[in-house]
Amino acid sequence: MDEAVVAADVTKRYGETVALDGVDLSVADGEVFGLIGPNGAGKTTLVRALTGTTAVDGEIAVEGNAPTAVDPDRIGLLPQSFSPPARLTARELIDYYGGLYETARETDEILSTVGLAEDADSYYETLSGGQQRRVCVGIALVNDPEVLFLDEPTTGIDPAGRRSLWSVLETLADGGTTILLTSHSMAEVQRLSDRVGLLQAGRLVAVGTP
Repeated sequence: MDEAVVAADVTKRYGETVALDGVDLSVADGEVFGLIGPNGAGKTTLVRALTGTTAVDGEIAVEGNAPTAVDPDRIGLLPQSFSPPARLTARELIDYYGGLYETARETDEILSTVGLAEDADSYYETLSGGQQRRVCVGIALVNDPEVLFLDEPTTGIDPAGRRSLWSVLETLADGGTTILLTSHSMAEVQRLSDRVGLLQAGRLVAVGTP
């Protein structure tokens, strides 16, 4: 099986602080890889490294290319912290971000997928925290990516909504989408992941099945 994501000896320092300390990682095409670890372990830094949004030492390839050279239409990213324009509606936000790609999924389809069909015309700033996170998930899915990076995707979403989004991610995985997600929810990681990596103090100290 081909590898969608490969990282070799990835290191990142912020002054004297070592955020990533020689991380080696591979994620196969179509695999769901869950990344767990305590706060400050380096999970978000690793996601940023893999998506080319922070410079690191070491080698990284996504779909055979450097992260900054990958066709944007093939990659989806949901950062841990993401604040789209608050005075746009959910529909306008999906429309806007979909317009940044050569091809995009239908806005109504995305809104339905993330459970926001009835709130499509509500302003982002008036939505609950969980609904706002659903909008952000929709934005990450709008280009129908082949490789999807999700940094704590269900933070702030109620239990029923969380299970609904798990089903969405399972459907994507069944369709061949490669997913790397970070989470503090062991139930989420156990349900979704083919393999799990434990990051501790910037080191990937264990990798195995859930």
